Amino acid sequence: MIVGFLQDQKIRFFVVRDDPRNSNKWMRAAARLALSPRLAYDPFQHYSLGMTKGTSMPVLVMKFGGTSVASLDRIRRAAKRVGVEVANGFDVIVIVSAMSGKTNELVGLVEETSPMFDAREYDAVVSSGEIVTAGLMALTLQEMDVPARSWQGWQVPLMTTSAHSAARIEEIPTKNINQKFGEGMRVAVVAGFQGISDEGRITTLGRGGSDTTAVAFAAAFGAVRCDIYTDVDGVYTADPRICHKARKLDRIAFEEMLELASLGAKVLQTRSVELAMRYNVRLRVLSSFEGQAANAGTLVCDEEDIMESNIVAGVAHSRDEAKLTLLSVADRPGIAATIFTSLSDAGVNVDMIVQNISEEGRTDMTFSCPTNEVSRAEAALDATSEAGELNFAELVADKDVAKVSVVGIGMRSQSGVAAKMFKVLCNEGINIKVITTSEIKISVLIDRKYMELAVQALHDAFELDKVA
Repeated sequence: MIVGFLQDQKIRFFVVRDDPRNSNKWMRAAARLALSPRLAYDPFQHYSLGMTKGTSMPVLVMKFGGTSVASLDRIRRAAKRVGVEVANGFDVIVIVSAMSGKTNELVGLVEETSPMFDAREYDAVVSSGEIVTAGLMALTLQEMDVPARSWQGWQVPLMTTSAHSAARIEEIPTKNINQKFGEGMRVAVVAGFQGISDEGRITTLGRGGSDTTAVAFAAAFGAVRCDIYTDVDGVYTADPRICHKARKLDRIAFEEMLELASLGAKVLQTRSVELAMRYNVRLRVLSSFEGQAANAGTLVCDEEDIMESNIVAGVAHSRDEAKLTLLSVADRPGIAATIFTSLSDAGVNVDMIVQNISEEGRTDMTFSCPTNEVSRAEAALDATSEAGELNFAELVADKDVAKVSVVGIGMRSQSGVAAKMFKVLCNEGINIKVITTSEIKISVLIDRKYMELAVQALHDAFELDKVA
């Protein structure tokens, strides 16, 4: 058998006789050799009996975000974590983001060069950040004697739609990477965020797309897990920068994480959680900057894998919200379709929608959207009105609001959550402007100045600092 261990930042392998009388002694020796002061890990959690040559190994996907690879020192730190998993007996697919700040720099160069840029060339430029990181990570692993190589999206090939800067993944063939695993490669370092269209052009998946890349690879290769390394050590019951009592969750259900991601929690990209839920990919969110442990981070998993949980899992907030109200809209069949079709065509992401009771053939229509899309929404509605398709008296925009939400799968079977939430806000003197609900969440729109107070009060009221 083959034992792998980490020594002097390099992966070493040696043969152990298949003799039960001696194997434990050799494994303990390997574990002692694996100890590296810079890693500061328990060596007995990181040696592993590998597999004989030619036997397929389980696949683990590890994704490192921009802050985790922001410098060569951080890339080396991430590479050590990868090396540990190789020694544990995994073939590893590493998905990397661009180094922190690099994508913004590349976007700025594109916009400075051509304000009305070609989206295909935009993708060609901004995708280069991940390519640089992938190459540097592969070189670092090779210096550790870990058989690794970098892969660009087109080399996999990761096939996508042709919607440049917002492409969706259509297929990830496993043949090329599996062939290299069979030839002795232990780590495939894949540039995240990018793919290739049927037309042969480079595409990108939108900001945060490396999370989606990682989950898609985990699904395609049947990975045992997908670890997302970031600058936070897991998913919290609220933003710890706002609520000092926020508690890190050991586990959270896919549906809860999806709601939290869509409601303002920026730990994971929404599309990545959707994919994980659809293909039942176990996700683990953990920090790149803290020591590894068996129960580190937060596991995002199926509801059935969670024994007990609080009725409310977390409180989310979104600061960059705006409320728009169309006053005195002509109330007739199809009016809602006219309004929201024009907004959709303009690329406005509408969230909460409320329509007042009609009086004398007129009604008010209120909706929310991100603050940076207000001008686009106003232009779209004015154009629809000028075309004679929409009749309203006035469009009122309020950019000084925030959205606060409570989320939990326990709300399906427990009553009184909404009443308790509204009572808490009332006691704090916070007026609710808009309310929306789903099976496992309640969201309210309030004045932005009360956002932090609302988050803290709701966190205390639902006792989220306590374990169920």
